[in-house]
Amino acid sequence: MARIEGLYNFRDTGGIALTGGGETRPGVLYRSDALGALTPEGVDALAATRIGVVVDFRTPKERQSAPDRLPATRPVRLIELPLLEGDLGQLAGEAMQAATSADAATVAAAATDLPTLGDIYVGMLEHGAESFAATARLVAVSTDDAPTAVLVHCTAGKDRTGVATALLLSAAGAERSAVVADYAASAGNLAGPWAEGMYAMLAQLGIPLTPPLQTLVAGSPATEIERALDWIEAEHGSAAAYLRSGGLDDDELTALQTRLAG
Repeated sequence: MARIEGLYNFRDTGGIALTGGGETRPGVLYRSDALGALTPEGVDALAATRIGVVVDFRTPKERQSAPDRLPATRPVRLIELPLLEGDLGQLAGEAMQAATSADAATVAAAATDLPTLGDIYVGMLEHGAESFAATARLVAVSTDDAPTAVLVHCTAGKDRTGVATALLLSAAGAERSAVVADYAASAGNLAGPWAEGMYAMLAQLGIPLTPPLQTLVAGSPATEIERALDWIEAEHGSAAAYLRSGGLDDDELTALQTRLAG
């Protein structure tokens, strides 16, 4: 897929291997980083896709600081399903608060003693079942007759978006290794200008750029989504059962699977 100008981590989730053979359908579920940096050309390119629903997992504060840019040439529904876990701005704010009330050694220690992505993902799953089920429902009711494909995004498009995508693909029968590979691809997409811009912002706040913080900001190690998938299996048995716990009914689950897997 051609790159959409202004986005770094945008992609169609079609073409992911299914456990029973075949691949997920293209043009149904997309994932991305935030849409606030879209150029005019990028907005036009987005309008040319089948996307008709945008699910934004960011908090109100994140959305206010960087509003999405959406096409004005045709209808696009914006659905706000905020997930607090994964808001790196909040983590940065907490680190900044520590920096104003502690010595340099304490601040450096705090920048190292951070939750792992796996910790964040498990917390997200513990509290976000209804939001993830609502996202699945939007995909389930999409059609090929009009631009109704669903784009999910947060800020980087790797954490809240990564967990949501892994859930939906797993529930549709995607191979676990393929789900993990899709998640892990985000780090390569974000490397370079996007990551460097985030690191520079943290440096301006006086927050030490430790390896754990770099991973939180722009990393997507396979082990972290593996931990989330392990938690789902241990606590619910499957991604499908997890989505049911959030309110997705059997008919909606079947429709989701049909839309993604055909």
